[in-house]
Amino acid sequence: MVFDILTLFPEMFQGPFSVSQIKRARERGLLEINLVNIRDYSPFKHREVDDAPFGGGGGMILRPEPIYLALEAIRERRGGKLGPVILLCPQGEKFSQRLAWELAREEHLVLICGHYEGVDERVRHLATGEISIGDFVLTGGELAAMVVVDAVARLLPGVLGDERAPAADSFAGGLLEHPHYTRPRVFRGEEVPEVLTSGHHARIARWRREESILRTLVRRPDLLSLAELTEEDRKFLRELKQRIEVLGV
Repeated sequence: MVFDILTLFPEMFQGPFSVSQIKRARERGLLEINLVNIRDYSPFKHREVDDAPFGGGGGMILRPEPIYLALEAIRERRGGKLGPVILLCPQGEKFSQRLAWELAREEHLVLICGHYEGVDERVRHLATGEISIGDFVLTGGELAAMVVVDAVARLLPGVLGDERAPAADSFAGGLLEHPHYTRPRVFRGEEVPEVLTSGHHARIARWRREESILRTLVRRPDLLSLAELTEEDRKFLRELKQRIEVLGV
């Protein structure tokens, strides 16, 4: 998969994209990340990329010309074809695991990192979608781009050591992930649940499923309305809710 990231600060990406699974995926040719400096495509004498907003007001606005030219260069490099063009901004669709899976099906993605007070509205005409990573405002879209690349890249075949891992992640199937334990078996008086050391795979699978449901009910009950639940899951959920009503919590 190929990512082209349009940014004013390509140096911000060197650390996150040079370690761990992202680094290994790039080395193995599973992932290509191109950092495109918007300033390199400024048609102006002093490489300006921003200007004051019409109508007044504070802050500076990214001009459309450098971004248009950068995208045209990417399109030419790719033989006239572009994948989805995503503008990272607070007004976009909130990023989710579902959206990460959708993007992971693409062969090419372009991410535009906004900066300063925002981008000229005409830049939005270039985007096929807009993404926000939450209801807060960052100094620029670079951190959001890192989040999107990381979340999408780990879903690509071969990037993770265990191909089954993404299917068990939090939000897979609409539930939060179950608790995990490793050695030591007893740590400061707290013991690993007996079922996990029983060797009974069916019991372990059911325990994990029920813990996922419990954790989702307690921490993110809003997810349950869209979760993929079996009849056995629904029965367990009804019992959980009854217990909570009895306990008054």
